[in-house]
Amino acid sequence: MGKKILYVGKATSLRGRVRSYFANDLLHTRGKHVVDMITIAKTVRFATTDSVLEAVILEASLIKKHQPAYNTKEKDDKSWNYVVITNEAYPCVLTIRERTMLFGIEHDGVMYKHVFGPFPQGTNLKEALKIVRKIFPFRDGCRPGQGRPCFNRQIGLCPGVCTGEISADDYAERIRQIALFFSGKKATLLRRLKHSMRVHAKALEFEAAGESKRAIFALQHINDVALIREDIRRASQEGAYMGLHTKTRQISRIEAYDVAHISGKYTVGVMTVVEGGYPKKSEYRKFKIRVASEQPDDTLHLEEVLDRRFVHQEWPMPDLIVVDGGVAQRRRAENVLRKLGYAIPVVSVVKDDRHKPRAILGDKELALSYERGILIANGEAHRFAVAYHRQLRDKLS
Repeated sequence: MGKKILYVGKATSLRGRVRSYFANDLLHTRGKHVVDMITIAKTVRFATTDSVLEAVILEASLIKKHQPAYNTKEKDDKSWNYVVITNEAYPCVLTIRERTMLFGIEHDGVMYKHVFGPFPQGTNLKEALKIVRKIFPFRDGCRPGQGRPCFNRQIGLCPGVCTGEISADDYAERIRQIALFFSGKKATLLRRLKHSMRVHAKALEFEAAGESKRAIFALQHINDVALIREDIRRASQEGAYMGLHTKTRQISRIEAYDVAHISGKYTVGVMTVVEGGYPKKSEYRKFKIRVASEQPDDTLHLEEVLDRRFVHQEWPMPDLIVVDGGVAQRRRAENVLRKLGYAIPVVSVVKDDRHKPRAILGDKELALSYERGILIANGEAHRFAVAYHRQLRDKLS
């Protein structure tokens, strides 16, 4: 008898998710069917993705492929969610509940061309579709050629189907891109976009080439903090979020710091705050770097930001500090705190060549127990720093 997949799930912290299945109160918190599953399970296998968004899509694809018994049991009387693309000249991209959908039939008189899913969590899918739509704007209800722009066109989430700004052929290519992404074929999609960029650039169609370039960048730097927050919320409900004491220290407030510049010009630093697993944007702070250096020196500028931050005794003190970079940045931050007389732990987030988190350096127990909060704070710091840098650059250049 061959091996059979019992359950497919996703987690931003695999360690925390697996630990949650072996809690003493599992029967009370998760129910009998989960206890039964853990009793008969033999192994756990995992695959990593570049983002939480891609994990959401992979999870749906694997559930559809393997039809795991315990995913079905977990659903109970709930209705799963699907993404559908209608079969028309300017297709709509929609989310449909399973109980209201008949496969291969129609939506408002229009047949479905593509169906993706099932997606177990409706909120996750809603956030995922928001991210995808920012990269690939699509139609979800406006009338083609109606003349006046729909609301989504005004905010950049419709490519101009309603105003006639995009041809049926160009929109069909947009739909193919969305379908590739929801099919889990990101590598194929990136190759297609790079080819499109080269073709448009060769034909001196620089605006179209720029659109492809922006989509490539967005796919390689997916900002899915909202999905990470949702994962924290769900995990905390399931008892998987380990917001407990670590080495007698309880972490409530995390502050993250980042520095942004272009070849040492228009250098800025920022501080972001995460409390209880959620960003606290009202307490984000900006620092225009004052110390000049002949060469870019991120550690020097990080020191300046920390010095200036801790002048503000009226600001709440952090329980954990997160810096962007490696050992050098972490040690520099630790030296500043030691000089100022603060015993606050510091971790640093190391990125790969696509600026995705690769490792968290510092106290291993803190890194494992508070991984989600650390990554949210770090991601917010990077986003906030880049936005402030661009604002300053545009103002001064």
